[in-house]
Amino acid sequence: MPAEQQLAGVSDLFVVAAVLLYLAAMIGFALELAFGRSSAEAPAVRARQPVGVGSSGGPVDAAAEPGGGPVAVEPPHWAPKAGWLAMAFGWLGWTANLFAIVTRGLAVDRWPWGNMYEFVVAICFAAVTAFLGTQLRQNVRFLGAFVMVTAALGLGFAVKVLYTAAGPVVPALNSYWVAIHVTAAILASGLFVLGGVSGILYLIRGDGPSRLPSRADLERVAHRAIVFAFPVWTFAVIAGALWADRAWGRYWGWDPKEVWAFITWVAYAAYLHARVTAGWRGRAATIVQLVAFGCLLFNLVGVNMFISGLHSYSGL
Repeated sequence: MPAEQQLAGVSDLFVVAAVLLYLAAMIGFALELAFGRSSAEAPAVRARQPVGVGSSGGPVDAAAEPGGGPVAVEPPHWAPKAGWLAMAFGWLGWTANLFAIVTRGLAVDRWPWGNMYEFVVAICFAAVTAFLGTQLRQNVRFLGAFVMVTAALGLGFAVKVLYTAAGPVVPALNSYWVAIHVTAAILASGLFVLGGVSGILYLIRGDGPSRLPSRADLERVAHRAIVFAFPVWTFAVIAGALWADRAWGRYWGWDPKEVWAFITWVAYAAYLHARVTAGWRGRAATIVQLVAFGCLLFNLVGVNMFISGLHSYSGL
């Protein structure tokens, strides 16, 4: 068997390993979220246990407030360990995802995002990278279960629906612009996924006590991710226009992919503009952000699957 085919097979195995590791990480994060300390609980939490006898002869509950209200029970000792184990699985999954991309690139001897399968594998890697990178600066483990299941489902969708055997691409894709334009789109999309997951959780979370963090924290994570992603996406759109001029002799031709990339840009620009000028916050801003996220998903998957155009040569 040629070395290229062997590397392609290794890449496929790494994708499967990444799916399994992301699912293991999701389970760990979910256990910590379900059984760990709620964000609404006080820092010092005591276990409920009778410690003495009151003046009336009955037991006194050490976990009872002076006014008679109960204090939350100390979470099980293994809950934080589940979170740290989940982080370890997350990093291992990230490594497997990276090796899948690298070995695929070596197998085809080009940048490994010349078709939708490779593109989605790279976006899943970028989304997990955004989560793990954010975790290094602030504690966002509460997003772990949702980011990991998103990455696992994305990779599963790529394998079951979008899979394309390793091989050469059409001459139009043998260009250094792939490294510029497509890489920028992948990086921005990964950050937009992090913002989209935070926005969905914002709408799911109620106003009362919850295992999820406060809506303010979720909105802050989403906003920071989009602030970083938006200029990268802007660069990707501009680079795409420059590549179109080189490949087809025009900067803009109303191709469906071009149109939806611009619509996505306008939607995210509207979200950022509304926050800065109109002071939109909370639910209204989150809805605008999720509309933009929907445009992104349709541009990345829907246009390629359901609408034919000049970008259709990338294949599914």
